[in-house]
This record gives sequence, C-alpha cells and structure tokens, in this order.
Amino acid sequence: MSPAGGVRLEYLQAAGPPDARPATLGLAVYGTHPDLKGSGEGAQVPQVAVHMPVLGAPEPLLERWVAAGAVRYGHCGAVRMAHTETLLFGALQAEERAASAQRSGLEAATEWAYRQIHAALEASGYAHLVRVWNYLPRINIATHGLERYRQFNIARARALIACGRRVSGNVPAASALGCADGPLVIYFLAARAAPRFIENPRQMSAYHYPPEYGERAPSFSRATLLERPAGGTALFISGTSSIVGHRTLHAGDPAAQTRETLTNIEALLAAAGRFSLGSLAYKVYVRDAQDLPVVRRELDAVLGPHAARVYLQADVCRADLAVEIEAAGGCDGS
Repeated sequence: MSPAGGVRLEYLQAAGPPDARPATLGLAVYGTHPDLKGSGEGAQVPQVAVHMPVLGAPEPLLERWVAAGAVRYGHCGAVRMAHTETLLFGALQAEERAASAQRSGLEAATEWAYRQIHAALEASGYAHLVRVWNYLPRINIATHGLERYRQFNIARARALIACGRRVSGNVPAASALGCADGPLVIYFLAARAAPRFIENPRQMSAYHYPPEYGERAPSFSRATLLERPAGGTALFISGTSSIVGHRTLHAGDPAAQTRETLTNIEALLAAAGRFSLGSLAYKVYVRDAQDLPVVRRELDAVLGPHAARVYLQADVCRADLAVEIEAAGGCDGS
C-alpha cells in the first residue's frame, strides 16, 4: 500500500541490496563515524552524515525517506534535492568559517544555509516547508558571549526575514540538536501544498517564548499535518521535551522528563485529531548515555512493543533537558 501522505520513513541498521530499494527521497546516516559510502544508495540521492552516537543498537543508523511514486533528483545551489509531484526532500551542510566582528562562524553558516534552502524552494515550486532537522555541534556552549543555540536562532530568523518568510505562526515543524562534531547539517521536507500547523495547548508556542530564552525565539511549530490529495495523512512532531508553558519541568529527573514529554506528545495528537502514541515512529535523543535504560523503560511502558523507536546521544537545546523526542505518523506504509 502507498505510504500515507506520499512518504514512508524507515530506520535501518543494514543497507540491504541496492537493487531491492524503492524510490529513495533522502537518507540521513547517524553514528560515531557515519559513512555515506556504506549506505548503498546512488550518488544522486540527497544524503547527510550526522556525527551522533547511536544508543542500544549497531551503528550506523540509516534514516531513509521513501516516496510513493517516481522520484526525480537534482540540486539548486548547495541544496541537493529529490522530489515527487507533491513532495520534496532537500539536504545540505555548511562549514563554519572564521568569525567576523558582526557575527560568529555559526551565525554566518546558518544564515547562508537558510538562504540556500529558501532559494531552492522558490526555484523548485515547493513553497511550503513541512519539517526541518538541524544538527549543530556544541549547541549549549557559549562563544562570542552567547550560547550557540541562541546564535543559531538569531541567524535563522535573519535569513527567514530576508527571504520574506514567516518567523512565527505558520512555520514548519523542526528539531535542533547538538551533534558530536562536524559541520552544520540540515535536511528537510517541503510540499507544494501548505500543511496544517499544530500547537500544543500545554505549551507556549516556541516562537512566542519570552526574551529570557534569547534575542530571537525559535521559529518552529510543535507539529505539522500534511494531507495528500489522493488520501492519507502524515504527521510530523517537532522535537518535544519536558516543557510546560515555557518552563522546563523535572530538571535532574530523566524518568519524569520522559513521562512529561509523552504527555506533551499526547496533547499534540489530540490537537491533530488522529493517530495514537503506539502508531508513531520515534527518534529519541538522550543527553547522557547512562540515562538510556531509564528513558527506554518509560517509553516501553507507554508505547508497547510495536511502535518503532531509535535512540541517539545528543545535546538538547536547553542544558536542563535530559531527553527530547520527535515522532512521525502515517509514514509506515500502512
């Protein structure tokens, strides 16, 4: 059966025979030493390598996005792309150069990358960003007098404004995590039709966070819902943590933070009006690898045996957050 929403998500620890693959939109390879050559995918497929250790499973972890129909490949500027009639996957990376008096190397890389992304969307006709993944090293470290995550938010907002894009309201679902090293890595899904943008009634919208969280608030929606004209719906839940209102809860207690995070995901499912916790595929970011058994036990108790889940070691955007969870629904081909 065709993937709901026109796309299927697969998490794999083995590449498999290249001639057995369906049409691949894009691939992200995670691990301590991720190797794109070992993915087995063709050179035309947009691929990124994320230096992020896999927890509780062999490396590398392959995250593959598979299309329901024919796929065409190409590029626009620095963005490598694959697209169907309705959906586009794009990927790029940006090296940090020397800082200037006006901005850090990360700010320059982020602004350049987002300008590249929106130029590619404009040129290709897939105007609506649906879901974005951002991975940057040393996310919680302060340089140039400012935490790097805050530098990223400033630069992203600057690029969005320059490109005539919104920084609040109808903005894509997104995640921003700290990886071990390497360049800024971004990959994304975009569509010709606008998704439905979903907020969590238990949380302040991230783009309305007060100034204590930075000069520029993060520009993302809590989730997006993409409906396919021929039927089927895909749900993309942003990186979600133990935040109620705009405050972190249960600092120092990874078990309680995991439970609070699942409560926030349940609230998003209620707002979306469909899907269940057990029907989603989860990517779980754990700050401290020693917390994996605790986090896994909490998830197993709630999700049951059938929900797909993978675990990665990553720095979360707030230093007092031990875990962040993102999820996708309607992307299993059922």
